[in-house]
Amino acid sequence: MALYAIGDLHLSLGADKPMDVFGGPWENYVEKIKLGFSSLHDDDVCVLCGDLAWGMTMEQALPDFQFIEALPGKKILLKGNHDFWWSTAKKAYSFFAAHDMHTMDILNNNCYFYGDYAICGTRGWFYEEDAAGTHTGKMLAREALRLEASFKAAGERPILCFLHYPPLYQGYRCPELLELIYRYRAERCYYGHLHGPTHRRAFEGRRGETDYALVSADYLGFVPKKICD
Repeated sequence: MALYAIGDLHLSLGADKPMDVFGGPWENYVEKIKLGFSSLHDDDVCVLCGDLAWGMTMEQALPDFQFIEALPGKKILLKGNHDFWWSTAKKAYSFFAAHDMHTMDILNNNCYFYGDYAICGTRGWFYEEDAAGTHTGKMLAREALRLEASFKAAGERPILCFLHYPPLYQGYRCPELLELIYRYRAERCYYGHLHGPTHRRAFEGRRGETDYALVSADYLGFVPKKICD
């Protein structure tokens, strides 16, 4: 039994936005994902850090969920900026049950326990996503509340934090989320979202009491990163 993480699968089995068009590491990426998961076992857990499927609705993304369902292990899903299918946890669980899918859980305003650890997280926020500044305050405040609710649910357990957006990288930081990570003393923080040339700007290493690592699928070679046994 082991805990893993990977983000940004960008599946498009029910939509017409395959990432193969970008070439390079994305060529034949669906098969690479399948191969990358082949070393996992059914009792393993993998946190999927957002941008999972291009489908605009859960119905359109059904082939992607079926693909994820067929991968070994239990999967914990959090939202990315391209997960337009995302609605509510209740609707997601109803949809999964209706299609006989039982290996996926939703991380949103809650946490899950793995051994002595608490698995916490949310999408996060990127100031650059709202250049006009019309929604940044509201969306950032909402994401901060979600992250704090997740941290509070951890109780006294050591925290593993999972985000889609990086809370910091070269030339960028999100003070509101970093403050929460610091205050709740998260031991580690894993994030995705960065691709291609932006991999070079990722912050990996220790800041304060927290170790940070990038887990975008193309950065990991489509092989989930092992976090702990």
